[in-house]
Amino acid sequence: MPLRTLLCCALLCLSASAQDSFNRAKDWHAIHESAIIIDGHADTPQRFVNEDFDLASDAGSGQMDLAKIQAGNLGAEFFSIWPDLERYRGHYPRRTLELIDSVYQQVARHPDRMMMAFTADDILRAHREHKLAALMGIEGGHAIDNSLGLLRDYYRLGVRYMTLTHYETIDWADSSGDIDDPNVKHHDGLTDFGVAVVREMNRLGMLVDISHVSDRTFYRTLVVSRAPVIASHSSSRALTNHARNMTDDMLRALARNGGVAMVNFNGVFVDENFRRAWEVQKPEFDKAIAAAQERDKATGRPFTHEEEAKLEREWAAKIPRPPLKLLIDHIDHMAQVAGVDHVGLGSDFDGLAALPQGIDSVADLPKITEALVDRGYTAEQIHKILGGNLLRVMRECEQIARDLQKPKTSRQPGR
Repeated sequence: MPLRTLLCCALLCLSASAQDSFNRAKDWHAIHESAIIIDGHADTPQRFVNEDFDLASDAGSGQMDLAKIQAGNLGAEFFSIWPDLERYRGHYPRRTLELIDSVYQQVARHPDRMMMAFTADDILRAHREHKLAALMGIEGGHAIDNSLGLLRDYYRLGVRYMTLTHYETIDWADSSGDIDDPNVKHHDGLTDFGVAVVREMNRLGMLVDISHVSDRTFYRTLVVSRAPVIASHSSSRALTNHARNMTDDMLRALARNGGVAMVNFNGVFVDENFRRAWEVQKPEFDKAIAAAQERDKATGRPFTHEEEAKLEREWAAKIPRPPLKLLIDHIDHMAQVAGVDHVGLGSDFDGLAALPQGIDSVADLPKITEALVDRGYTAEQIHKILGGNLLRVMRECEQIARDLQKPKTSRQPGR
């Protein structure tokens, strides 16, 4: 074959390859930009209150601000309302209310870029108006202080999910964080009051979140709940053996319930090697925390959440960050086990010390879409994972709440 012909063939091949790459990039970009992306969990309200952080300013060491939100095409965020178990023991409701107020304050400052959302339709309206839908989820049932009245108050203020426990077992539900501690009184999952909490959440239309709960609490909740439940920020235990993650059996049970499991981005939940390395160095990390607490005590000032988070980031940086592939492995595995209709995203932004490589903030969400396209997921499937599945669950819970709130027809005399 003449040299000129060979060169022409080579150029044609290169041109075709370049066109394929262009078309691929165009495809995943179009899929991402057309999706309604919902993140199930971000701890940014701690920054709102503790640091007077404004979402319009640069996030700095954090992972979320309005510019990054726009770059990542995030449509809706469930801001975590988490009254720290240690720091606010004895006055959880006050801290809960302060955090709720902080979300409203952000929306009030930026009404052109954000709006409060309470329903699936609100999320769609925010999407049409090109605004971030700000939702709220309470992290830890300790926030209700054993009061169904407070639970109802939080719902009236806009809270749309509650994680039944955080890392401590409470009076009415067992946590995965201390389930192996023989000194902690456990409840075989849920007490009678815990059952009442779940049923009242169903009646209100508040999503029941089982991230952080013990396995027994999870299964008891599925028996009790009349509505689909969520795992707002949990990954796969088959891939990373952490008690906060879900076993394959739990994923299948969640699918039968109709719920959705939202993958956590945290290194200890997505990378078994990272988890093991963190466990090895945790005793030294705990010593560093204790030393910092003593230092602050000696100077007469409190040891802050921000100091602890900074130390955690420093210690996490001693371990190589997980490859992005591992995060996608979790999404893929959970979709294979539970079905693509039962998986979502629950980043844990601003509440984690180590993100996968390439995911530095909410602005990097498009990389997840690109990776899913590379694995053969269709646009419809990706749209479900990015937010459609959670929208479906919200709608179902809203309808169930309407049905449960209907007045019961009284029996006629003599019948």
